[in-house]
Amino acid sequence: MTDPTNPLIVQGDLSVLAEVASPRFEEARSQLARFAELEKAPEHIHTYRITPLSLWNAAVAGLSSGDVAATITDLAKYPVAPSVLAEVHDQMSRYGRLRLVRDHDTAALALTSAEPALLEEVSRDKQVAELLGDRLDGNRFAVRAGDRGVLKQALIRLGWPAADEAGYERGARLEGAELTAELRSYQADALAAWWAQGHDEGGNGVLALPCGAGKTIIGLAAIATAGTHTLIVVTSISSAHQWRRELLAKTNLTDDQIGEYSGDSKEIRPVTIATYQVLTWAKRGMGADADMFDRHPHLKLFDERGWGLVIYDEVHLLPAPVFRATARIQAIRRLGLTATLVREDGKESDVFSLIGPKRFDAPWKELEAMGWVAPASCTEVRVNLTDEQRMTYAVAEPAERHRLAATTPSKLVALDALMERHKGDRILVIGQFLDQLATVAERLGAPLITGKTSQKVRDERFEAFRSGEIDVLIVSKVANFSIDLPEANVAIQISGQFGSRQEEAQRLGRIMRPKAEGGSAEFYTIVAAETVEQSFALNRQRFLAEQGYTYTIVDAA
Repeated sequence: MTDPTNPLIVQGDLSVLAEVASPRFEEARSQLARFAELEKAPEHIHTYRITPLSLWNAAVAGLSSGDVAATITDLAKYPVAPSVLAEVHDQMSRYGRLRLVRDHDTAALALTSAEPALLEEVSRDKQVAELLGDRLDGNRFAVRAGDRGVLKQALIRLGWPAADEAGYERGARLEGAELTAELRSYQADALAAWWAQGHDEGGNGVLALPCGAGKTIIGLAAIATAGTHTLIVVTSISSAHQWRRELLAKTNLTDDQIGEYSGDSKEIRPVTIATYQVLTWAKRGMGADADMFDRHPHLKLFDERGWGLVIYDEVHLLPAPVFRATARIQAIRRLGLTATLVREDGKESDVFSLIGPKRFDAPWKELEAMGWVAPASCTEVRVNLTDEQRMTYAVAEPAERHRLAATTPSKLVALDALMERHKGDRILVIGQFLDQLATVAERLGAPLITGKTSQKVRDERFEAFRSGEIDVLIVSKVANFSIDLPEANVAIQISGQFGSRQEEAQRLGRIMRPKAEGGSAEFYTIVAAETVEQSFALNRQRFLAEQGYTYTIVDAA
């Protein structure tokens, strides 16, 4: 029975529109989060999409197709097309009909199904066939331990996500891993969803929470819960240092139990923090067909010790070599942490198959309403090119136009006005092009951090900003990820990486840590009008709209 006051319009393409003004909107938002992906969340109509991946995640979480069908029909304004309900049932019924299990007698892995015809079908796929061993009986194929991850990737590409019930190795015991800090309620819920009492299907997967929501402390709690030697993979040395500080401050671990594996140090300890950069370092002169470990020798770290847990910070950034190494270590528990599962390369299904399904997702605006992240307003400031700049831009090669628009001197005047407006605030100026950032740093008399800045100087400048010794910091994309600057309340983005929604999420996240006095945050993007940069900005602002932030466009004075 439909009701015109209901919030949902469910469309035949599996998109779902949710009316914010409906009295049942909050109920609908809570229910949709379990089986649909939020695409847009502007003021009046939120758009969700039901996808195979979102339905498989829902199936992993214990929902049935009947639960999903009942929800959308109960909340729908108009009748739901039978084709939508049929697709929901078909996709959700696919998860778990193929299972990876461990033979209790031999401890060997097997791919099994209660449906011999389905097993026969997938085994005839060329890629899958190469990954299967002997046929053990009518409904089981042997699987080599090292092919566990690659097989799951191959099956998910066929549209048959396997339930991995083969369990995990315990790993070496970790002494003194007790958590000494208290988890917020949603952090405890996220941990519980990931761990699932440590059962065969628990202890793997991804937790998606906004920047500033405390993903690191959830990682510490996961280490304490698993109680095993842990490898933590992070985006930078600055992030590695931050994890070390948090481990020492909020657990009973001692300094000699924590190692750093980076370009600066190669310590392997019970808890080791490694950077993506060092793990993916490649020997020169190695062909594409070279062995993975010969080409990327530091990836052997995944096999160096009795790890019982691997934590991937900013899991949406996992580079291809780390994906390949992860495919080999499926017997180790895995935790992915991220603010957004958006990957610019579209490999979300690889995260699902190799790290695990999404176990928990906390919307940004909900945590803002609870006071756990700072409220933010987002403004695009458009500047005009001069006639001379416009002609230079017009005759430039397409590949050069982005740089010309992004670094136009017209932006400096707009930047000066914003700096004057926010005098006394804690300001980050963020950009993509190093020469532009050097000019800005000199103009403002502010310190600069780029990839060329030594780690010692980076740490000193970040700490000076945290302490209030300096209140303006100029940073390149090296500060996009995992840098904790809680009192930063203004971010001014003067250039960016094309239309990256992922980057927009991370840059907004730099200023969303809760403020000491409950203050709000201001996020500005300076854009050259009527250029390719304005087109890129449309895609970047999409992320902000999806998260429910109002995005204002103004012309520079």
